[in-house]
Parts: sequence; structure tokens; C-alpha cells
Amino acid sequence: MKHLPLATLIAAALAAPLASAETLNVYNWSDYIAEDTIEKFTAATGIEVNYDVYDSNEVLEAKMLAGNSGYDVVVPTSDFLQRQIAAGAYQPLDKSKLGNLGNMDADLMEGLAGYDEGNAHAVIYMWGTTGIGYNVDMIQERLGDDAPTDSWSLVFDPAVAAKLADCGISVLDAPTELLPAAMNYLGLDPRSTEKADFEAGADLLMAVRPYIRYFHSSQYISDLANGDVCVSVGWSGDIFQARDRADEADNGVAVTYVIPKEGALQWFDTMAIPVDAPNPDAAHKFIDFVMDAQITADITNYVWYANGNAASMPLVDEEITSDPGIFPTDAAKQNLWASKVYNARQDRTVTRLWTKVKTGQ
Repeated sequence: MKHLPLATLIAAALAAPLASAETLNVYNWSDYIAEDTIEKFTAATGIEVNYDVYDSNEVLEAKMLAGNSGYDVVVPTSDFLQRQIAAGAYQPLDKSKLGNLGNMDADLMEGLAGYDEGNAHAVIYMWGTTGIGYNVDMIQERLGDDAPTDSWSLVFDPAVAAKLADCGISVLDAPTELLPAAMNYLGLDPRSTEKADFEAGADLLMAVRPYIRYFHSSQYISDLANGDVCVSVGWSGDIFQARDRADEADNGVAVTYVIPKEGALQWFDTMAIPVDAPNPDAAHKFIDFVMDAQITADITNYVWYANGNAASMPLVDEEITSDPGIFPTDAAKQNLWASKVYNARQDRTVTRLWTKVKTGQ
């Protein structure tokens, strides 16, 4: 054996961990992964994960379109994914590195292909609907047995909203979801891109604006759970998380989620790799790891969102798979709509109207 100088051995020992260290940068929605998923991935691969969160597609899009985000895996919603692909923000997936791709539900992936032709750039992480979460007792106290808890009227009817202002109404800070919902309530096509239809939706929101406490896309989880608001327009899994937290706290708060009878938005959140990802190989490993049936089931069991992984279904809690708020009934599915991708002109209209709604001016 060749004997090396002590200084050389020390230098090699110090350099070894640095040379072997591999990191992955993930950018995901807040409150959207099981507590042990990252830990299990690192244990299985030796790859350390830097995990950051956001709470709106607009925040993610700004980073993706600016470039050089530093992230390896991000989780855009289907309509935002489509236009970000068109802008060249994502690299095609190397499907030879995704051994668990066969676990995915073929019908749901076909639905995603409407946004990403051939499923070339993304796979489904979770999916859900945008509906209404509410505090059962507070609504009963203010509206009685006639409360329209199965309808967007609970939020969009000024006479109803006025009676709930004291206990608190919150809505998502998501114009591409709220304006279509308002349009749909008015009997308009929620996928319309006509300026007049956008303006009609904004006018409806302005009519209830005095009764909306705030616009935020994550705060409502804890506020619903604590009884600090009584109605939230939110994402299905978030409402179920609020219900879970209230149950765990045993604080007497009963939270329910409903897909309004008039219909609701159905969306897919997806895993994609930015075109300039620092570590695309590790990104593929992470995406494949998440597509493992048990890992996907663990995430769904924790966050209460439906997933697109058919192989995981036997491992998902029956309480979740049997809940029509998470996995909608066939009748409810008939009234779900998919997002419409807006062009630059339509984006400007929506942004201007949303600013008007939020400021109330």
C-alpha cells in the first residue's frame, strides 16, 4: 500500500463528504406533503433536499418565467403548466428514469395531456376541486336550516354574505379561479374569455366585497380550524386539513367541505423540472420516488387530496376514498370544469379586475 502524507489524508477526508454530497431543490405548495416524505427520500437516495413553499401559482410563475430559479422540481397547476411549457420553462421528462410511471391513472393522465401534450413535461402530483369550506355551527346559528350550504350562494349572494360578515368570509387570492366561479354562478361559461363575462364576474364579487374579510391562499386553513372564519372559498384538501386540525384540537369546531351544486373547478397539480434545473437527475429520482404507490398514498393520507396514482388507491384510507368531497361522485363530476389558459391580453384584463375586487375600488 502506498503511504500518503498525513496532510493529504486529512484533506481527502474533509473533501470526501463535499464530493459525495448531492442536493435537490424542491419548490412546492404549502402544507402539501407528508411529514416524512423528504426524510424517506433522503434515506433511500442519500440526496439532501432543500424544500421551499409558496401559496399561489402567480408566485411560482414569476420565478419560472424569470429563469434561474435554482429549483429542480416544482409543482405548477395544470393551466399554468400549459403556458409555462409554451414559454420554454420546463424540460421534457426522461421517462426511462421513471420506473413508477406505470402506477399512474391512465384516464387522469389523459386529462392532463390536454395541458401537456403526450404528458411530455409533467406527471400528476395531486388533484382536487375549488369549493367551499364552512363552520357548521356558525352557519347554522346565522342562517338556520335554510342555509344554502350546497351552493355558491353562501358566498356570492350579498344577502347571505352580509349575515356572515361578522364571523368571517375568506376567499383565495386566485383570480383565475374566483372569476370563473362567479361567472358560472351567473349562468355564464366559466371557461369564457370574453371581457364582458370577466367584468360580470368581477361585478358579482364587488357586490359581496364588503363582506369578505381577506384574500389569501393558505391562512384560511388555520383560521377555519380555529373558528376565526366561518366560510372559506378554498382548495378541497386544504379544507379537509382544517377539519383535521379542528378534530385534533378538540376545540368544538366542525368544518365541512362542499362542491357547490352549480359546479366547481377541477385542477391538477403536477411535478415538473425547470429547463435550467441544477440537478435534473436527482429531480427524476424524486419524481419517481413520489410516484411509488406507498409514498403517494402516504401523502394523500396526510394532506387529504386526491392523487393520480392508481396503484396507491388500495393503500389510501377508506375514509378518504369514500369522501365525495375528495373523490367526487359521477353526478358532481358532470358539473366540474377545467381551467382555461389565458393569453396576455386576457391576463391583463383579469389582473386589472382582480385588483379592483381586492381593493374594493
